[in-house]
Amino acid sequence: MIAEERIGRPPGGVSDEPVVVDGGDLRCARLLVLLRNRVAGLPVGTVVHLVTSDPVAPIDLPAWCHMTGHEYVGRVRGQEVPTFAVRVAATGVRTMPGRPWHVEGGSVRA
Repeated sequence: MIAEERIGRPPGGVSDEPVVVDGGDLRCARLLVLLRNRVAGLPVGTVVHLVTSDPVAPIDLPAWCHMTGHEYVGRVRGQEVPTFAVRVAATGVRTMPGRPWHVEGGSVRA
C-alpha cells in the first residue's frame, strides 16, 4: 500500500494537501532539524511530505517519529526523488533545537 492511500482525510480544519518540505541532500541531523522546525508550526493532523535524497531517511524518520510521537506514514510512491510522509500528532514531543535526537525536557516516549 502506498503512503497516499494510507494518509486518509485529516481532521477538520486541516488541508487535504500535504505540506511539502524539500530536504534536498541534507543528511540525518540537519534533515531532522528542518523537519522539526516545520512540524512545530503545523496543525495536528497535517501531513508533511519530506523530499530527501538521504539514503538513511527510511531508517531515521520512523525512529524520530516514534521518539517524538508523530506518525510515520511511509514512503510516497511515484515521486522522482524519495519522499516520505509524516502526520503531525497532538501528542508530539519537541526535540531540542539543533539536536533532533534529544527531546526537550529530557522525557522520551516509551
